[in-house]
Amino acid sequence: MKIKRGDTVVVVSGNDRGQRGTVQRVIPNTHQVVVGGINIIKKHQKPVQTGGRSKTQPGIIEFEAPIDVAKVRLVCPSCSELTRVGYAFDEDGAKVRICKQCDAVIR
Repeated sequence: MKIKRGDTVVVVSGNDRGQRGTVQRVIPNTHQVVVGGINIIKKHQKPVQTGGRSKTQPGIIEFEAPIDVAKVRLVCPSCSELTRVGYAFDEDGAKVRICKQCDAVIR
């Protein structure tokens, strides 16, 4: 995937459109990413009893749900523009990600 953990992204469609956050986790099998502070959902959870102790915290739990990678765009760290990601080889022969807007290397 072209988006990696720690990248800054902007949501381009959906209820959270226009919000910016950093990628917390990447799920490549389903083409989804978890962005901090984006796509917050509430889950009503019952307590689970195992051996007389409560294993899970009961109540309403809020957490970030995964969002499809097609709904986010990478923000280039050098030009601060929404960009697509390309690939190139540097002078050492290593494959690096580049910004399609300014041709800067994205680390």
